[in-house]
Amino acid sequence: MECHKTEKIISGIQRVVLVGNPNVGKSVIFGLLTGRYVTVSNYPGTTVEIAQGNITIDGKKLLVIDTPGVNNLIPMSEDEKVTRDILLSERPFAVIQVADSKNLKRTLMITLQLAEMGLPIVLDLNMEDEAMDRGVRIDKDGLRELLGVDVVGTVAPRRKGIKELRESILRAAVPRIRVTYGDLIEEYIGRITSLLPESGISGRSIAVMILSGDESLRSWLKLRLPDEVIDEIERLRDECQVHYPRPLGSIIHDTRYRYVEDITGEVLTRVQPSRGRLGIFLERVTMDPLWGLPVFLAVLYLLYQFVGVFGAGTLVDFFENIIFGRYLNPMATKLVTLLLPVPFLQDMLVGEYGVVTVALTYSIAIVLPITATFFIAFSILEDSGYLPRLAIMSNRVFNLIGLNGKAILPMILGLGCGTMAVMTTRILETRRDRIIATFLLALAVPCSAQLGVILGMLGSLSLKATVIWAGVVLGVLFVSGFLASMVVPGEKTEFFLEIPPIRMPGLSNVLIKTVGRIEWYLKEAVPLFILGTLVLFFLDKLTLLGVIERGAAPLVQKFLGLPGKTTGFFLLGFLRRDYGAAGLFSMASAGELTPLQSLVSLVTITLFVPCLANFFMIIKERGMKVAAAVTAIVFFLAFLVGGLLNFALRGLDVSL
Repeated sequence: MECHKTEKIISGIQRVVLVGNPNVGKSVIFGLLTGRYVTVSNYPGTTVEIAQGNITIDGKKLLVIDTPGVNNLIPMSEDEKVTRDILLSERPFAVIQVADSKNLKRTLMITLQLAEMGLPIVLDLNMEDEAMDRGVRIDKDGLRELLGVDVVGTVAPRRKGIKELRESILRAAVPRIRVTYGDLIEEYIGRITSLLPESGISGRSIAVMILSGDESLRSWLKLRLPDEVIDEIERLRDECQVHYPRPLGSIIHDTRYRYVEDITGEVLTRVQPSRGRLGIFLERVTMDPLWGLPVFLAVLYLLYQFVGVFGAGTLVDFFENIIFGRYLNPMATKLVTLLLPVPFLQDMLVGEYGVVTVALTYSIAIVLPITATFFIAFSILEDSGYLPRLAIMSNRVFNLIGLNGKAILPMILGLGCGTMAVMTTRILETRRDRIIATFLLALAVPCSAQLGVILGMLGSLSLKATVIWAGVVLGVLFVSGFLASMVVPGEKTEFFLEIPPIRMPGLSNVLIKTVGRIEWYLKEAVPLFILGTLVLFFLDKLTLLGVIERGAAPLVQKFLGLPGKTTGFFLLGFLRRDYGAAGLFSMASAGELTPLQSLVSLVTITLFVPCLANFFMIIKERGMKVAAAVTAIVFFLAFLVGGLLNFALRGLDVSL
């Protein structure tokens, strides 16, 4: 994927904009329409990335833009503002509204706003299979007749309906539906519309946004209207509000909702769900406050067996000891010695800190088998629909640390990649929630590569050690989150989340996601392993590694109780946390760490500072001050907790 971080949306070509609620399969539809090769750029003036790709239909070339998910086109977050601004300024050739077939009312609330904007649309009712499983039937022909636009049903993972959706783009039309809000509000809509400048959407829709209390439009208006005209618009808004005891935004929303209820009453019917008893039973127990916990523990146990025992044990032993230990490394050593008679270059490639003997061995033989098994397990959990249930079930617990339930989703994504998880904190409405979530992601949410190695080390330790590790990390997470919620100013927001049905994961979906993530790992992580090894190599050659180890000895050896050699791996943990964890894994495998030292090192590296890529992402999303503060606090807490755990275990003479 090619990235252009400051590139503007391509000009000179007509646009097709994908719009929809979060988690409706919009990005999958985008990928199926445009193919694999797309560009990703920040929308001008924001940190929100927009994916765009070309499509040709009957000889007509179009640019498809995938916008962030929205629940309302009156923005409550930066993501929603970007989607609204694209519609406001780009004047698309067509809008494909991707919808969740299970929730037609929520869908049509967006459709009404798009119709009010005067934009030509095609309505894509995605997830038809899930709707049928829940007994939801939508009369697409009837809905097409009521709206006056093409209505296409799709099941994106199976590519069902994609051909029809593609063909319908050239037939996009402005919906016939129109909501009236009462004589008085309509009068003020007309008066405000007469003062507005030309834009990509109707003046009526902008007037309704203003009356609804959309403050984000003020900056757009200031670029196009004199201050006195803006003052008059705001005076009219306030004058209209005086006539009503309730906020105008609530009145407008309720009027739209009643209109939507009338439409759904005509086209939606419910029948006996086609889901079997087992599926219904699993949907209930996975969200039950009592039975959900045993299910969660069972999932963790299976994850531990698959990743920690099979991936980090069986697969790593095979790759490290047989493939690399018996064949690749000896062969590479012979070839380098034969072809490069320079000791310096030989050491750099196959020495103690050699690119082949360390970087490739760690990244391919140790980390890759573990991360691959984790990617498989994570893809299964994603495709089964279990992850949103886990978020709902744990929402009350996370509320104790002042987090909106939406923040649980970046936390879960952080188990895949902390860098991408920081990016997804954009879905949170307030700066307070975004800062707290970013801090907790950096502190106590290990990424998949790091977590896989950690599970591998825990696999060689006792169950008691695993319980202690999990208890300490979770304890730090909740105590730190609680304190952060008291220190960071602002109010927490409400939590809404659409829950998909539990379903059998699709083999093709799991394979596609796993292969894509492994490809990402090979492209992004392996070069950093090589860079990290070269850093260690040159530090060693310049005798600086010994200086650093001696300087850190009071902290690492005396406070943490670890061998001095671990200092180098903590140092490289900042470059990439799973690299540091892999180094500790190799030391533990070689018997260089006692069980107690392994546990202390695991807790410390889990809580250690975010990797370099994550650090840069925090700078990008939250700013340098927040990134520096987060890094300093995380560094202090990691070594403080690790040291206290070391003294506690030794003082209590705990056997592991």
